[in-house]
Amino acid sequence: MGSTGEDSSSGGSAAQAEIWSDEAKSKFESKSLSAFLDPCQEAAARSIRCLNRNDGDRKMCGDYFQAYRDCKKYWNDKRKEDRKKGGSLF
Repeated sequence: MGSTGEDSSSGGSAAQAEIWSDEAKSKFESKSLSAFLDPCQEAAARSIRCLNRNDGDRKMCGDYFQAYRDCKKYWNDKRKEDRKKGGSLF
């Protein structure tokens, strides 16, 4: 695991809180329809930084990969739910 504060691993619930913070929600709702915004970009960046720090050793970055997978699952589930409700995501 990383020793820096910004790289502290987060589980599913922490990733969810990070994804749907007021700032992230505001950015998403105010973007143009053609713009792409990935709420899991920070989790992806943390995974890449971990790989760089550990010379590409994937075993050392399992928690970061899991946080990214949790983030994407939450995001996709949220999109599906909002589509069924006729929400504003797409």
